[in-house]
Amino acid sequence: MTATSSEQDQREHFAYCVQVFGGVTAASRRLGIDERALRRFISGEKPFGTRLLEDTAHALQALIAEATAAESQLAAMLAGQSSTT
Repeated sequence: MTATSSEQDQREHFAYCVQVFGGVTAASRRLGIDERALRRFISGEKPFGTRLLEDTAHALQALIAEATAAESQLAAMLAGQSSTT
């Protein structure tokens, strides 16, 4: 069975999201999914459904929140350093 253009686009975007997490190992931890299963989803060997995409979106939102908090802390540290110099 050949994937449609839309399925291929979804698979490619999912693969991109996995890279945003930092690769298959990091995505596996974040999503609670075996690395082999993630590779199968990306390759098209295993079809993925709406639930996986929803879980991925939620995990990306959590990553955004963590990155925003980390950036805020760095900005505060830098602001403190610039006021002492």
